[in-house]
Amino acid sequence: MKQNSHLNHLLWLTVATIFISTSGALGKYIALPTPVVIWWRSAIAAVFLLVLCLYKGIDLKIYTRKDRWTFLVGAVCMGAHWITYFYALKFSNVAIGMLSLFTFPVITALLEPLFSKVKFDPVHIVLGIIVLVGIYILAPDLDIKSGQLQGILFGLLSAVCYALRILILKSHVVKYNPTMLMFYQVAILTVILAPVLYVMDTSNITTQYPYVILLGLLTTVIGHTLFVNSLKYFKASTASIIGSAQPVFGIIIAYFFLKEIPTIHTFVGGLLILCTVVIESIRSKKA
Repeated sequence: MKQNSHLNHLLWLTVATIFISTSGALGKYIALPTPVVIWWRSAIAAVFLLVLCLYKGIDLKIYTRKDRWTFLVGAVCMGAHWITYFYALKFSNVAIGMLSLFTFPVITALLEPLFSKVKFDPVHIVLGIIVLVGIYILAPDLDIKSGQLQGILFGLLSAVCYALRILILKSHVVKYNPTMLMFYQVAILTVILAPVLYVMDTSNITTQYPYVILLGLLTTVIGHTLFVNSLKYFKASTASIIGSAQPVFGIIIAYFFLKEIPTIHTFVGGLLILCTVVIESIRSKKA
């Protein structure tokens, strides 16, 4: 019975990972300006997350002024992460965009001593070098006019923003419910990005709304909620290792729906980057 329960939790964690992985294909496919896409993603997610919080009776109170500022900064970092990630997808392809983003575990480990009392670990320099080699293999020509390199640079910037968001929230607001935390971030982001609806072309929404709803509901609300809930049954390191399959699922989804075929450079460079994710996850488990 216990074995069946474990397999059931593992199945839902995998499903959550697949749902989150749809962000790559959807981000590449949706024919709207990137900030507009992120506004719709945030607005749709905010509505459903608010309903979820009210249904579950989750306390929505923010206790201190410092926490309010932390929520705001976290939302800005998340918005920057999403926007730069979608630009990475637009400039290159799903494989390069997702693999570049998945440098964030090593970037987080390198930045963590600046945010907490965690001691700097020289092993992270080695992992960082492996990541750099993987990135170089992804775009060996290093031509700034190349869409591949532009995609990688936006992906790396997205990874930095994501790492900063994790570290800022981790050091200040761990006492709050994750669903409530996510609700406030997307709600704040909806308000911040509202002006883009007046300065950018949104006319295409009439044909794109099914995909935007999928992005807001399936990818963001259901995917992230299932993933957070899985942390009740797995160690964070285990969830991180399984979560590192996101680029793999994302590449498979892009192959079937966008007909994108990764190159051998993408496979080799991506393998090096994902190896660092697994190594860091295993090491954090031992720590």
